Amino acid sequence: MLIGRLDHPVAYDIAKAMISGFNRHFQFFRAESARAKHRFETQDWRTQQSAQKERIAFYDLRVDECGSRLSKEFNAQMLELNIWQQVKLHYIGMMVDHHQPELAETFFNSVVTKLIARSYFKIEFIFLRPAVSTEYIENSEDQTKPTYRAWYPKEENLKDILKDLILSYELRCEFEDLERDVQAVCNAMQGKLGNIDTQVNFQLQALSSLFFRNKGAYLVGKLINGFQEFGFALPILFTGQNQLMIDAALFGEDDLLILFSFSRAYFMVDMEIPSAYVRFLSGMMPHKPQGELYNALGLTKQGKNLFYRDFLSHLQHSTDGFRISLGIKGMVMLVFDLPSFPYVFKDIKDFYPPPKETSSEQIKAKYLLVKQHDRVGRMADTLDYSNVAFPKDRFDPELIAEIQHHAPNQIEILDLDGDGEEEVVIKHVYIERRMTPLNIYLQTQLINKTSIALKNFENAIQEYGNASKDMVAANIFPGDMLWKNFGMTRHGRAVFYDYDEIEYITDCNFRRVPQARNEEEELSGEIWYSVGPRDVFPETFAPFLLGHGAMREVFMRHHADLLDVQFWQSNKEKIMTGYVHDVYPYDVKKRLINQRLEQGVSHV
Repeated sequence: MLIGRLDHPVAYDIAKAMISGFNRHFQFFRAESARAKHRFETQDWRTQQSAQKERIAFYDLRVDECGSRLSKEFNAQMLELNIWQQVKLHYIGMMVDHHQPELAETFFNSVVTKLIARSYFKIEFIFLRPAVSTEYIENSEDQTKPTYRAWYPKEENLKDILKDLILSYELRCEFEDLERDVQAVCNAMQGKLGNIDTQVNFQLQALSSLFFRNKGAYLVGKLINGFQEFGFALPILFTGQNQLMIDAALFGEDDLLILFSFSRAYFMVDMEIPSAYVRFLSGMMPHKPQGELYNALGLTKQGKNLFYRDFLSHLQHSTDGFRISLGIKGMVMLVFDLPSFPYVFKDIKDFYPPPKETSSEQIKAKYLLVKQHDRVGRMADTLDYSNVAFPKDRFDPELIAEIQHHAPNQIEILDLDGDGEEEVVIKHVYIERRMTPLNIYLQTQLINKTSIALKNFENAIQEYGNASKDMVAANIFPGDMLWKNFGMTRHGRAVFYDYDEIEYITDCNFRRVPQARNEEEELSGEIWYSVGPRDVFPETFAPFLLGHGAMREVFMRHHADLLDVQFWQSNKEKIMTGYVHDVYPYDVKKRLINQRLEQGVSHV
């Protein structure tokens, strides 16, 4: 329990320095997010991607900066626990009228745990649960603009209101044909709503800032018709003539979950009150954890904080045990899970059998690359934690033995609280959404042999190829393209999740297998030609992927080009010229241009 005394002479000054450090961080974060609008308007895609990468590093830089200041000015690492308790009480007082209190609490935890020994993490001077509510902060009188705006249209003027809404974001570029696009969106909305009851409650609500990511801007809002609510998003893209167009009309939770997926890059949004944005989005995606919404908005440390709180709550309310994950064991990562929890835990092994030649530092660098890169909906985001304590009685003895054998330097078994209850402490762990490994998924569909299973089988192979091509568009070569390194999501999408061998496409040398010079070379079971460290021979993928006849038939029908060196070389050349591919975070069938073509309407 926190003590009530506030008499230490430096406690207030430390708290003030910490809130100042957080405010500085959020000022930088928000300014960089706001600049995304200008980068979009000028089609500066390379800078947009670089800014997304650099923004991720802002948080750790500010935490280090604040920690250094506290150490220099207050010798903070030597403070007694009762002083930190007073610092926390002062800090809580400073957050009462703050617009980002939940983020400030997480910042406080990050700074304190950087200064103080691990064994103290459970003491009450950090925020194990929120101390300041984020409810209704958007009602603050000093808020510069509302989180969202509401319109109350009549059925006949919905089109005019939609047009005014889009123009209110003041994008400094002309639309190719805004009347045409708004009419298409209006038709889609009216088709979704059915009978509109303007006498009861018909509203259109839209968040005040656009969401920017890669080459797109997204208007996000909801439609309310009586007791019905529909979330929607309108992607705004550039045409080939450098004019704007509304590219699609996305409706409902399923469309939005794909748009806000854990396998996508983070959005850039100019937000004054992030918790209000998260609350609005949660209303449209009630099945998505709030931590993942904070991640999607680029506030990844807050996402990690909420995830860990949810994890601790799940442990308290469940009884099953951690186990070695199902599937083929990896050479680099040891993977375990809790059956009742929809995530997997990945621990880097201490040593790797031949032919693997890597190191723990290299593997961590690959995972960081993926976090900072555009994941184009095809690479799973990861949360990484250090010194994570798990209750030992929830661990399968076989799992403990497996970790002690393959990663002895990554595990300790300790009685952290001195209560006789031992815990398993993993020094560094990655956490990802659990997916069905693609090889297991394909085997299951083949065994079932029903018409639905065969359709799923074909879709999965198509998705494997689509995922590979989307990664190519993002300048990523998977390295190890085996089925087992991809997973199937509940939306039927293939996602890559094994990162230890990824490379940039532009760093790879794609080659044809040389013609044998004689019969001895042709019949040799060994590679007789020289192979550089980043040489790739696409035609050699087939023996590893297409051993089953049904797999080969489907694969060759949809993705034979993945075995052709020209496909890889041509994409590499385009990327090296500065070209940024279009990758749509929604079904291309939803694109309005496709609907117009089906209706016989030309697109200039």
